[in-house]
Amino acid sequence: QVQVAESGGGLVQAGGSLRLSCTASGSSFSVDHTDWYRQPPGKQREWVAGMPGSGVTSVTGRFTVSRDKAKNAVNLEIDSLKPEDTGVYYCNIRGLRNIRGTLIQFDIWGQGTLVTVSS
Repeated sequence: QVQVAESGGGLVQAGGSLRLSCTASGSSFSVDHTDWYRQPPGKQREWVAGMPGSGVTSVTGRFTVSRDKAKNAVNLEIDSLKPEDTGVYYCNIRGLRNIRGTLIQFDIWGQGTLVTVSS
C-alpha cells in the first residue's frame, strides 16, 4: 500500500516563505505525477502546482515544486506569502504499483497540512 503524508504547515507572516513536504511511502511503486492542491477556508479545493515523476523542479508563479531524492519527497515552496494563501494544502500522487507482477494505477491524497498566513 502506498501512503502519502504532508508536513511543514504552520502560522507564518505575510511576505515570508514556507516549504511544505510530501512524502510517499510503501513498496514497489513508481510516481507518474505529484500535484499540490489547497483548500482555503469555505472554498473548494484548487490546484496549486505540480510536477511529473521524472521532474526535478517546476515553477508556477510564487510556487516552486522540487524533488528531494534523499528523502523521497516532493516539496512545495511558497514565496511572498499572502493572507489569501491560507488553507489546507494537500499532496496528490498518481502512479503505478507492482502487485505480484501486475501494474496497478493508484491515485492517493494525503491528509493535508494547514497553512495560516497572518497579515
